[in-house]
Amino acid sequence: MPIRSKWESLPTEAINPSTLALDKLSAADIVDLMCAEDRKVVAAVQREKDRIALGAEMIAASLQRGGRTVFVGAGTSGRLGVLESAEMPPTFGTDPSLVLAVMAGGRGATIKAKEGVEDNHEEGARAISRLRPSKKDVVIGVSASGMTQFVRGALTRARRAGATILFVTCDPKTELQTFVDLTIAPAVGPEVIAGSTRLKAGTATKLVLNMLTTAAMVRTGKTYGNLMVDVRSGSEKLKDRARRMVNIITGLDYDAADALLSKAKWNVKAAVVMQKTGLPLEKAMVRVREAHGQLRVALGEDIQARLRELLGPGIGS
Repeated sequence: MPIRSKWESLPTEAINPSTLALDKLSAADIVDLMCAEDRKVVAAVQREKDRIALGAEMIAASLQRGGRTVFVGAGTSGRLGVLESAEMPPTFGTDPSLVLAVMAGGRGATIKAKEGVEDNHEEGARAISRLRPSKKDVVIGVSASGMTQFVRGALTRARRAGATILFVTCDPKTELQTFVDLTIAPAVGPEVIAGSTRLKAGTATKLVLNMLTTAAMVRTGKTYGNLMVDVRSGSEKLKDRARRMVNIITGLDYDAADALLSKAKWNVKAAVVMQKTGLPLEKAMVRVREAHGQLRVALGEDIQARLRELLGPGIGS
């Protein structure tokens, strides 16, 4: 009998032989089984580490030349792109216009599922067209199955504009490999519940997107050692983190760090340069810019020894 379904042969739709008796198991046994399956996710992502690193370098290069990063997806894949873009400004101090997400069905679909919107190739093209993609941008299509028409439409339009195209999927055999600049395809195998890509595929996608954005942001100077020195101090928790970072880097006590950050308009990098060099705020900001945001370069100092000292003997060595 010929196969009528174009999805049937996809790895994300396959039946998992390890979970055939799922509905007979206790909650504890289901959790054990899911833990065993999730261990396969980490291994699958690790097999793609070279491609992920290459993708991160592409994103970093794009950001450094004034380009944007745009995630495009539907359903779980789309929501993960939205989450990734939303986390960039508070964590790394990026302008909200630099890392964006396009979700099939619009913002409302992030909270409430809108079935069928993922099938619209033309709407995907229209959605990305509204952002006016350019050669400086990186557009990242996210589709666990590799079949999502909304994503394909968006990538086709972005390709026409000359944008760099990355594709994150859990189908290593996707034919889009011939169309995009880089495919990252962790082969996680069949889901615990057949076709439920919010599970292993979703976990793998989250790991990949975390690695892409984190590595790219670190490469563009958003950390000093492993301190998030471009943090936006929009809450008391983040202000406290900023004070502690200034304390760690400069040795100022908590109250003095607070006073310095107030003078620096809560810019951690500027505050640190001001304290270390005696420069006023305006000149400290210039120094950071001239160092392309790299605090290590602006100070001519390495924070690693200081961090290791704070952690204590035998830790981090």
